[in-house]
Amino acid sequence: MQVGRVAAAVAVIGAVISGCGGPIQAGTAVFVGDNAVPIERVQSQLDTALAKKDLIAQITAQGGTTADLARSIVTRAVLHDLLDRRAAQDGIVVTDAQIDAYIAENGGIDALLDGSLFDQPTLRQIVRDDLIAAQLAQREIGGLVVTADLVAATSRADAESAAATLQAGGPQADALFDDPRTARRDQTFAAAASPENARTVLFGVPAGSVIAFQPNPGQSQWIVARITDRRTDAPSDPEALSGMSQSQLAAIGERLVQPTADTIGIRVNPRYGVWDPVQLRIVADGQQAGSVLPPVAG
Repeated sequence: MQVGRVAAAVAVIGAVISGCGGPIQAGTAVFVGDNAVPIERVQSQLDTALAKKDLIAQITAQGGTTADLARSIVTRAVLHDLLDRRAAQDGIVVTDAQIDAYIAENGGIDALLDGSLFDQPTLRQIVRDDLIAAQLAQREIGGLVVTADLVAATSRADAESAAATLQAGGPQADALFDDPRTARRDQTFAAAASPENARTVLFGVPAGSVIAFQPNPGQSQWIVARITDRRTDAPSDPEALSGMSQSQLAAIGERLVQPTADTIGIRVNPRYGVWDPVQLRIVADGQQAGSVLPPVAG
């Protein structure tokens, strides 16, 4: 059963933003664990983006807003911190030569800068993050398999209700699987065989978690998943892994840092929104693509 992909929000244009979310976060856009990302850093990247007027005009014409761009910049800072932590933990090293080679293979720095809202140092940092994420994925996804019980829903309210029922367990939870047209148990997803699923929240939470999420925000369908098993030692086809693109590997690698985010905590200045573990990004409050219920203790 395919659950689709969680659509990533597109970074769009904005104007200068300043302010704070209260005494604890004064001057800070987000805390990643104990690491603070200052608002002035976000401001600097916004200024760089605003100077690229042709790109700004295109993005504005597509309905882009100030808040969307700011959230995208802060999201990027969060992912950078998380990937840095995993690189240090796992001994992943990306050299300047690797970054240079990637840039050269993709048209050169001038071409990339022309099509980007970022300056050169930020662009190089993003390339480094992508290379770290890809290496992380290459190390882990070969044996990564998730097993889940799935229930379909047609609204957020129905999905959240079903998620709470599944988390509680018991006869009411069992009753959700009475109709095989809308629910199935023991559905297995191998990361190497299904890269589109591997980048979703299904692969970012531990066994015992219950997730309610919307695979495609443009459609009405919701999925409720109870993760019953998560293995990292399953056999896999080496050909499947070798056929993945750099962008697929990077997206999967970003999903694999979700446990780090859950452990250390992401505290967002309310000016920018809230952290959404389903989309793995900062979104406007009320725009979360779902919710994650942790395993029940005991």
